[in-house]
Amino acid sequence: MSEHRNRFVFFGPPGSGKGTQAIQLSKEYEACHLSTGDMLRDAVRNQTEMGLKAKAKIDAGELVSDDIVIGIIRDSIGSPACRYGFILDGFPRTVPQAEALDQMLSDRNTSVEHVLNLGVSDEVVVKRVSGRLTHLTSGRTYNKFFKPPKVDGLDDVTGEPLTQRPDDNENIIRNRLKTYHGYADKVLGYYNQKGLVRNINGEQPISVVNEQIRSFFKK
Repeated sequence: MSEHRNRFVFFGPPGSGKGTQAIQLSKEYEACHLSTGDMLRDAVRNQTEMGLKAKAKIDAGELVSDDIVIGIIRDSIGSPACRYGFILDGFPRTVPQAEALDQMLSDRNTSVEHVLNLGVSDEVVVKRVSGRLTHLTSGRTYNKFFKPPKVDGLDDVTGEPLTQRPDDNENIIRNRLKTYHGYADKVLGYYNQKGLVRNINGEQPISVVNEQIRSFFKK
């Protein structure tokens, strides 16, 4: 098997389904799923050099700087878990981050292969995220708009109450979308110039989106 045979950036707004797709495909193709938020938490928990720097910023109420995030990405991509490839989810968010990613991969004689952009309208994102309901014990999920429970607010199997995350409300979602749109066009423009962007309609059924993404992967 060749090193880093699948090298992808998954792009899309919150609620586009990119995280769900990345988790599934990373297991199937042995490509590590690198979610920026998860990596930061892991680095802090494991007290790595970059994790300690990140913790200092977080404890001070400051944003984690580019050099720390990039350092954590570099450490992760160089780990044995990523030897057969990686799926970046939530990174890069700026053109300088994209340039830094290119440089660190170039140092390893490799590069990003595809940027898979899952397009979903703001209104669909709002319905997807604000409609999410979860049965905490089992992890079963529902959606008020797309996949409602048989009885409003209750789990189909146990009849127990369903819960909704506090941040899954319309105002917070629209603020997150505003942040996303603030950087998305610039980063996608950077990758478009390199001919790497593959646009996928993220409003299609999950199975259809999965099949279209899968067509870019190599065994």
